[in-house]
Amino acid sequence: MDAKQKRRAATENGDAGEDLVLATLIGNGDDLGPLVRHALEMGRPEGLLHQLKTVVKKKEVEIEELCKTHYEEFILAVDELRGVLVDAEELKGELSSDNFKLQEVGSALLIKLEELLESFSIKKNVTEAIKMSKRCVLVLDLCAKCNNHISESQFYSALKTVDLIEKNYLHTIPVKALRMVIEKRIPVIKLHIEKKVCSQFNEWLVHIRSSAKNIGQTAIGHAASARQRDEEMLERQRKAEEQSVFSLGDFAYMLDVEAIDEGSVLKFDLTPLYRAYHIHTCLGVQEQFREYYYKNRVLQLSSDLQISSAQPFVETYQTFLAQIAGYFIVEDCVLRTAGGLLSADQVETMWEIAIAKMTSVLEEQFSYMDSATHHLLVKDYVTLLGSTLRQYGYEVGPLVEVLDRGRDKYHELLLKECRLQIVNILANDTYEQMVMKKDTDYENNVLAYNLQNLDIMPAFPYIAPFSSMVPDACRTVRSFIKGSVDYLSHGVHSNFYDVVKKYVDKLLIDVLNEAILNTISSGTIGVSQAMQITANISVLERACDFFLRHAARLCGIPARTVERPHASLTAKVVLKTSRDEAYISLLNLVNTKLNEFMTLTESINWTSEEIAQNGNENMNEVIIYLDTLLSTAQQILPMDALFKVGSGALEHISNSIVAAFLSDNVKRFNANAVMGINNDLKMLESFADERFHSTGLSEIYKDGSFRRCLIEARQLINLLLSSQPENFMNPVIRQKNYSTLDYKMVANICDKFKDSPDGIFGSLSSRNTKQSSRKKSLDVLKKRLKDFN
Repeated sequence: MDAKQKRRAATENGDAGEDLVLATLIGNGDDLGPLVRHALEMGRPEGLLHQLKTVVKKKEVEIEELCKTHYEEFILAVDELRGVLVDAEELKGELSSDNFKLQEVGSALLIKLEELLESFSIKKNVTEAIKMSKRCVLVLDLCAKCNNHISESQFYSALKTVDLIEKNYLHTIPVKALRMVIEKRIPVIKLHIEKKVCSQFNEWLVHIRSSAKNIGQTAIGHAASARQRDEEMLERQRKAEEQSVFSLGDFAYMLDVEAIDEGSVLKFDLTPLYRAYHIHTCLGVQEQFREYYYKNRVLQLSSDLQISSAQPFVETYQTFLAQIAGYFIVEDCVLRTAGGLLSADQVETMWEIAIAKMTSVLEEQFSYMDSATHHLLVKDYVTLLGSTLRQYGYEVGPLVEVLDRGRDKYHELLLKECRLQIVNILANDTYEQMVMKKDTDYENNVLAYNLQNLDIMPAFPYIAPFSSMVPDACRTVRSFIKGSVDYLSHGVHSNFYDVVKKYVDKLLIDVLNEAILNTISSGTIGVSQAMQITANISVLERACDFFLRHAARLCGIPARTVERPHASLTAKVVLKTSRDEAYISLLNLVNTKLNEFMTLTESINWTSEEIAQNGNENMNEVIIYLDTLLSTAQQILPMDALFKVGSGALEHISNSIVAAFLSDNVKRFNANAVMGINNDLKMLESFADERFHSTGLSEIYKDGSFRRCLIEARQLINLLLSSQPENFMNPVIRQKNYSTLDYKMVANICDKFKDSPDGIFGSLSSRNTKQSSRKKSLDVLKKRLKDFN
């Protein structure tokens, strides 16, 4: 029983708690859905219904209590509510009346409103149509403008217009048909523009190739002008330095600045190229255009590098090289200004192709050339090409190296041409002293090569000691030096003076000296020619110093450098040796001529009964010839050469006299013949002394004389005419009076010295004691010489 009560109490308490929760939820206006769902899920809806009913009962009790509390107020409120209902009925009637009136009035307004709304709709549609039309008109205007740009070849503007249409208007074109047409036309327009631009670019390619030659020639012309200005400035500087050597005054350099003609600046139009590249960039195919440009320019270069075999290279080399120069000047400008159209590697590749071909062509053509002038012309133009392209950053070293390798070939050709000139000069030379009638002739032939002996201007007409061959040869040598310097300048070596000096030596030794020696040894020249050649060589020796100074001046070397010891040309020594050979040849010719006069064995009566008081006739001719010979030699030969010629001639005469006594044709001779020859010898000695003093040789060779050249003949004659010839065997007397005589020679001559019975000594030998003692002395000499031998 208690347990049941407890359970009931617990149940009531639990129900009371749940009712309180439910009442709270309802009072708060919360959603009871979750609670209902929970009860259903738990399978206990009856409990929830019981609780709800309990809550309802509680609320009804609360309402009853509330109504009881506020009953009077409720009655008043109901009364007021009934009044309100009456008022509401009245108001409803009024509203109904007013609504009817309003309906009557609003029907017309509604009709107007509908009409207004329709108008607003039409207006909106019209506005939209106008807007669409304006957009279409704007697009069509842009299309028309694009067409105008294309027709006027303003392709960039046309592309910008197309791009504007495509990006800003195409997707907003309200008319589908129009939009589709424009969409189809845009690629067509771009393709058309690309073709047109490519066509213009191709025309530009043809134009720029045809203009490359003029561009290159103009640029090379500028380089030539700049080089000429530099050379003129250096020449003025050298002259100023040379003047400063001879004067102590101050001197200053003056720089001449020449204004550059603006019209001569290189001008060529790259606008079509820029436009084509920019348009292709706008089209998004710039890489394709780069490849197209590079490919076509390489093809043009390959074509430009081909030389024509129909014309000689010497006639086409300027066009060939100028074309290449213009080509690479254009490429340099494209590289610098075209915004990435060309890369430096591509330009370098093209230049390597060109430099390889040019070096190959030049080496081949140089090997074919047979003219130094042509060789030099090509070389000069190549160096100008190198100087021009070096300004644009191209490496021209291989070109210069080709020229340096052609140096020997050029000088071989130059030497060959100079050899022909010198051979012709020698062949056409009259070997007569050159006569100059006015000062200009003297300046051109003497002063121009420092050949003068005096610093003052001589009186005219002036007779030079050399023939026309000397100034002509000097002109050839000077021209050779100029040609050599011209070739070697602007080459690999900046200091090429030693190279020029080597080639000048080669010219003077292998060409000039050899030609002179060939002339000397030809056997076709006479004494006067040999003498003139000897004089010419002496002058050419002196000219070697001028050649050296001239080469140094052209090479830009200070004059003091070539004035140092051991700085002279080797050719100067060689020419001196050749001069000695010329002396020998001259002496041989003189001796040959003297031999024609001195036929002593035939012209002298060796057993004459009388003494020739005036000498032999042949000796008079010899003296006349010697006088002519020395007079001529005095005019053209230097003093040492004059001394050699006179000494050699007189020594040969002396040898001839001695040889006549030794000749097999002279079997015997007597004293009369000896005395006649003694008279001849006296005439010669007198002539020798007179000429030695009159020529001025006595002042130079104070310890010498021409008489000494006759010493052997004089000692022999003195011995034969001596009263005691046996004294020859006395060493002291022999050394003093007969030092030039040989024992064997004296023995042979003395064996022939016999007086015939009908001779003077023979007829008087029995009556003249003096002659008898002399004969005895001679016999003693013969015996002693025989014993000695």
